[in-house]
Amino acid sequence: MPPHSITGQLELPLPPVQRTATPVNPPPAGTFYEFFAGAGMVRAGLGRNWTSLFVNDFSRQKASSYRCNWHWEPVCQDIRDVTPEQLPGSSDMAWASFPCQDLSLAGRGDGLDGDRSGTFWPFWNLMLKLKEQDRAPTMVVLENVCGALTSHNGRDFISICDAMYEGGYRFGAVVVDAAMFLPQSRPRLFVIGVCRQAQVPRMLAGAGQRSIFHTGSLVKAFRRLPESLRQEWIWWKLPVPPGRSAQLADLIEEAPTSVSWHHPDETAKLLNLMNERHQAKVKEMRRLERRVVGTVYRRTRTDSNGAKALRAEVRFDGVAGCLRTPTGGSSRQLVLEVEGARTRSRLMSSRETARLMGLPDSYVLPENYNEAYHLTGDGVAVPVVRFLAEEILEPVLALNQSG
Repeated sequence: MPPHSITGQLELPLPPVQRTATPVNPPPAGTFYEFFAGAGMVRAGLGRNWTSLFVNDFSRQKASSYRCNWHWEPVCQDIRDVTPEQLPGSSDMAWASFPCQDLSLAGRGDGLDGDRSGTFWPFWNLMLKLKEQDRAPTMVVLENVCGALTSHNGRDFISICDAMYEGGYRFGAVVVDAAMFLPQSRPRLFVIGVCRQAQVPRMLAGAGQRSIFHTGSLVKAFRRLPESLRQEWIWWKLPVPPGRSAQLADLIEEAPTSVSWHHPDETAKLLNLMNERHQAKVKEMRRLERRVVGTVYRRTRTDSNGAKALRAEVRFDGVAGCLRTPTGGSSRQLVLEVEGARTRSRLMSSRETARLMGLPDSYVLPENYNEAYHLTGDGVAVPVVRFLAEEILEPVLALNQSG
């Protein structure tokens, strides 16, 4: 039994991701280290054919949720204090969803020099030490916001790629939006590295720049790389997944327990925060004479006179806005339900946020609303992990295990 295992493991059902093709053989068993593990969404997405060897997160609240759901004791300490001796054996993969706050467009712009996003460097130092001990993972996956491509005019992304190169990895990146699988707009950057000694299936490489997963920002970031790094680049080839079937309304709770519907006066205040364009959206939904569910974010906007004002912005496209960690009232997403003349509003429930990340209802959330929202809003969408595992990670693993 791994050193931090308790007894057994919660069997979460695999997320509902439709495959583009049925595999001839079952996916191989892989091992992984999980850094900045949060709620364990990476573990949920990888599925039961992957075996965790090591789990780390700084937050005691997140570690508690991980322990509760996975019956596994994470190493709860600052990544700067983790040593190679704490990582057992060698693994097929290391996954790091390192903090995004300093790379986000909403952050202060400190980038990899920041206190939080800068934790990439102690993580990478661990990978270099494992390399010195001949224990480097075959694959490394980094997940973060797309702002990592442009932070410090692209220099931070160059630094990440250079670190991969110095660590002995070939690498490439894709941008995957969770909205392909779930009713939540959540584009995220995934940098996937494979050690130079490992083989990469021909079907996965050489896709070139023409792909929905290779956005304009990603292509620009690639073109900013020095030639030595471009030589190590892999244009990962991914199939276009089948169309998403679930809509936002399908995930909304009829009787949530973590939140309550607003008093009509509070809903009226929310509607009054909308400009004419957004109020027109609400009126259009009322004319449909059927139940329609949308989401609202309150944002600070600058008007034509240069004054800043709080505004409410609504969307009714069947997709929620990107979940964010709640640092204030404006960052919590609201549900707006319109049915004829009736319009009501409330905060999005903690269970709804979990569903929007692909977690099953069997996943145990913290009782405290803010803790639950922070846990889910700070994670990686489960079906996206499963998609990358099926289409890239497991084929690379299978080829190198057979070799």
